[in-house]
Amino acid sequence: MQDRSLESIERWIAAAVASRWPGARAGATTAIKGDASGRRFWRVAIESAPRDVPESAVAADLGPHDLPLYARALGLLREPLDEPPLLNVHRFLKSIGAAVPELYAESRDERMILMEDLGSTPLFDAALNAPGEAAAALYRAAIDQLLLIHCEGSRCADSRCIAFRVAYDERLFRWELEQFIEFGMTAIAPVSDAARLRGELDDLAARLGAVPRVFSHRDYHGHNLFVHRGKIHVIDFQDALMAPAAQDLAVLMTTRDTSRIVTPALEERLLNYYLAGRARRGYPEASSAAFFETYRLCVLQHSLKVIGRFVYLERGGMRGYAVYLPFAIEQARRALDALEGFPALRAALREAAR
Repeated sequence: MQDRSLESIERWIAAAVASRWPGARAGATTAIKGDASGRRFWRVAIESAPRDVPESAVAADLGPHDLPLYARALGLLREPLDEPPLLNVHRFLKSIGAAVPELYAESRDERMILMEDLGSTPLFDAALNAPGEAAAALYRAAIDQLLLIHCEGSRCADSRCIAFRVAYDERLFRWELEQFIEFGMTAIAPVSDAARLRGELDDLAARLGAVPRVFSHRDYHGHNLFVHRGKIHVIDFQDALMAPAAQDLAVLMTTRDTSRIVTPALEERLLNYYLAGRARRGYPEASSAAFFETYRLCVLQHSLKVIGRFVYLERGGMRGYAVYLPFAIEQARRALDALEGFPALRAALREAAR
């Protein structure tokens, strides 16, 4: 539970470590800053351990809810679930060879897990500090892992995995955009014709809802990917679902201030790298031009969504997100420059502070 004391959590951690590695014991427990969710995380030092035992692990409190707000609001899955989505999706990702952290211990009653410590180097930080072409190589490695998730994940579809029962469809795309209207637009620019703007967002959601879907991580960005032992590892996959392939790419290359690394030129190279990889795996795109257009639509939708989300979080007292608003506004404008239509949205974003 979210109000559970740290003392009770540490007792669970101590018991989990002792059970998983006889002779070892839990040492210092240090809180790890999470993102905007109900989950909490701690890095646990492991002491008096045999040689083959890791020096540390990460404990996570799964929080009060199994499902994210959108799934609860739209009734996408019937509760109670048989098991937490993180455990369910983890099992599937392991089965297809995805690089996810090792799961050491779990308690569904306590809503706690103990898993592999992937270190403290997210992809974004590693790429930001990488010289020259090394940053591009890191993002290509992230796309290699994404290709495995999209292609092998879709090829090995398993009804036991919760992700295959949820679709990123027109209704969900549109639900996310409502927060942009309610919070985002009032904060960044006046809206002269709200009805027309809503109609354009309806159209955007409908167009994305008609795109074929693949097995998707959903939140595949540079802070949910870690560089560990020279390899990209994936976390925060509990909200996996079926979505347009371009959605994960839009998240990967445009979330927050990723434009500090992924320039338009690198973005095009990485998209072509993805398309070539899909073709090699037996999933060629019928039209690269159509795929690029879908990608721009995904960038537009994602940017508008996060504008609303970041304003909402700031107003709710979660500080640190406003700094990313100019990047999201610029990504939305850039996507519109490559698309036709959306005159009301163009006019509104033209008024937004640069």
